Amino acid sequence: MSTPEENPRPTPVDVPLIRVGAPASAAPSGGCGDDCGCGDGFDPDALECGLDPALALLLAEAGLDPVQVEDVAHVAIEEDLDGGVDVTTVATVPEDAVITGDFTAREAGVVAGLRVAEAVLSIVCTEEFEVERHVEDGERVAPGQKLLTVTTRTRDLLTGERSALNLLCRLSGIATATRAWADVLEGSRAQVRDTRKTTAGLRALEKYAVRCGGGVNHRMSLSDAALVKDNHVIAAGGVAEAFKRVRAEFPDLPIEVEVDTLEQVREVLDAGVDLILLDNFTPAETAEAVALVDGRAILESSGRLTLDSARAYADAGVDYLAVGALTHSSPILDIGLDFRDAAAADTDGADA
Repeated sequence: MSTPEENPRPTPVDVPLIRVGAPASAAPSGGCGDDCGCGDGFDPDALECGLDPALALLLAEAGLDPVQVEDVAHVAIEEDLDGGVDVTTVATVPEDAVITGDFTAREAGVVAGLRVAEAVLSIVCTEEFEVERHVEDGERVAPGQKLLTVTTRTRDLLTGERSALNLLCRLSGIATATRAWADVLEGSRAQVRDTRKTTAGLRALEKYAVRCGGGVNHRMSLSDAALVKDNHVIAAGGVAEAFKRVRAEFPDLPIEVEVDTLEQVREVLDAGVDLILLDNFTPAETAEAVALVDGRAILESSGRLTLDSARAYADAGVDYLAVGALTHSSPILDIGLDFRDAAAADTDGADA
């Protein structure tokens, strides 16, 4: 039996970390929806990162900040290596071995995060690295369908596999769940949108996945739009008073006010509210609120919402359904990495 001295820890790999939370040059402002800034262009400075420029451009065009994506990629890889190396891979795979692998859907769903996964792999695959893209984010995929093919050093691909899949499966799960809600709401005026119930450090990516699934985003942060909730109302001494204080302090920001009763709807309407969040209203109560508002404010339903009840709320006439579960409770979409057998690939090529 070897002692720790005889079997020392492998030499750490030097992977430089970029500060997480660097300025998001392409981040949307004002929350998503009709006034969302997503897709309105991007700052070319955001492309000045360590990612391949073409990949950085694709990320920016999707409304993601390439620098932030690179941050996440570095953190994911360093967390997995923990200052060392992939000991199993180093021990079993020759250093110069090269492999082709296919990222493949194991079940039906909507894919999101392919370019993010590619960014993660590119952090590890520092030498030979070729990709073949078979689908794009937002597309429905079937079991067994190839999503992305990568040819690179075998060691590198094995080291980056789990980090890439963790993000790809997570984001695709969110997109798939969102698509289910969007499908139920199709044909109505209502849209499903997310909340701030996101994973720390992954908000931009998870909200991107919601967009891939056909949903829209609520505010990205506490600073780009106001949402007056019950505790704000208590602190301010009333729902209308809370709204007026926010309007006076931040006159140019969108303001949404959460209400629990029809009487509060009347109060905030008289105060000039922009958007009303109907919290835990039944479909019948929601229809009453829609009739009362009569187009004078945007309406959003929240609480008591399920896929089974979603259409009833939409048919009541609201503009949005707020669903925190999109980002905090969606199961992953099962996606795997399948290595191609080199001998079989050579045989197929000869037959062709």
